[in-house]
Amino acid sequence: MSEVKSIAVLTSGGDSQGMNAAVRAVVRSALYHGLEVYGVQRGYQGLINNDLRPMDLRSVGDIIQRGGTILQTARCKEFITAEGQQKGADVLRERGIDGLVVIGGDGSYQGANKLSKLGIKTMGLPGTIDNDIPFTDFTIGFDTAVSIVVDAINKLRDTMTSHERSSVVEVMGRHCGDIALYAGLASGAETILVPEVPFDLDQVASRMQENFQSGKRHSIIVVAEGAGRGEDITRGITERSGIEPRVTVLGHIQRGGNPTHNDRILASQLGDFAVRMLMEGQSSKSCGIIRGELVATDIDKVVSTKKPFNMDLYNLALRLSQ
Repeated sequence: MSEVKSIAVLTSGGDSQGMNAAVRAVVRSALYHGLEVYGVQRGYQGLINNDLRPMDLRSVGDIIQRGGTILQTARCKEFITAEGQQKGADVLRERGIDGLVVIGGDGSYQGANKLSKLGIKTMGLPGTIDNDIPFTDFTIGFDTAVSIVVDAINKLRDTMTSHERSSVVEVMGRHCGDIALYAGLASGAETILVPEVPFDLDQVASRMQENFQSGKRHSIIVVAEGAGRGEDITRGITERSGIEPRVTVLGHIQRGGNPTHNDRILASQLGDFAVRMLMEGQSSKSCGIIRGELVATDIDKVVSTKKPFNMDLYNLALRLSQ
């Protein structure tokens, strides 16, 4: 074991359900092993401002079921600069903190990577609903976000069927279409549009016409925001087919609500794993889970790699949506 005596934890970037469960796991695992643990308020902005608070068992009581993050999060332009990064590293050294656990997405990982190059022991936990962090099957918050979208689509189907109308549902996913893919497959959507797969709007409109001509009473299109705006897709379909779909933009509702049991368990596993990795002398790693096994991958490798899109699952959705 290394001489790690004190660690800190922060949440950064967009919030995701399960972040609180991850914070809880980090704090309680650290305390179990006799370490001091600090919570950084408002992400990297709080780190620069030296806004760190001691955490104990009661600090993380009654939070495993809560969405959002009790540590709060904020965008920090100053931390993008070399001066800001150095200031953050200096704060940790001055406070006698030996390691930092960063919970967030790609931008948060970039910050953790910069700190590691300044000599700070860092561990990254993939906290983002987008599921766009490579070298882990799933990210913390993804399962909950998909569940929220599926629930919304189920409700939309009821009213769309009643009125024999079609619906376009826009979900989050600027660069990664996993929410649209998994939610679309799970809800039986007729069409799934993602940024990873080019599509022809003429074909989308024709397929919608064919669906109604074959006797379908409704049609659901799920579109990731990175593939196009729901309003634009709807307008294009109307111009090509005369069908007027109703558009629903789910927006930030996808980030809220209680995390599913899957996200709570994943967050707990990864939080504890990060603490143990730091105690073993590991640093500059991203913690993930692949086929049920906990893995630690160099952050350098993670931030320079794009997560592959699951074309097998996409093709399955195509086959089943006839």
